[in-house]
Amino acid sequence: MAREFKRTDRVSEQLQRELAQIIQMEIKDPRVGMVTVSGVDVSRDLYYATVFVTFLGIGDEPDAIKEALKILNQATGFIRSLVGKRIKMRVIPQIKFEFDQSISHGSEMSALIQKARTKDSDNSSEDESND
Repeated sequence: MAREFKRTDRVSEQLQRELAQIIQMEIKDPRVGMVTVSGVDVSRDLYYATVFVTFLGIGDEPDAIKEALKILNQATGFIRSLVGKRIKMRVIPQIKFEFDQSISHGSEMSALIQKARTKDSDNSSEDESND
């Protein structure tokens, strides 16, 4: 019987939970704002992890996002040491933080869909009034 989950998937989920708690409780820099860990991609050899984050409280300003990512990436040594104390693994992955743009893309798509629906409903009401 085949396993349902690969080890990398299980490690990704565990890292996501631990990193979310560590960042929330241990990183006190106000320039970062409130960080949400939206996903973690772990390499097959478990040596590298890309952590996708979003920020609340700093807006969508590219400079603020770059600054917050810089702060998080500078704190990776501290964060890895805390992860190593919480998770039993032979090697704790090297962590790299990246901004998750999927939420902003989703918001843009929702806005476009709403705009199209509004336009369609306006066109159908005009057609009914012309009849």
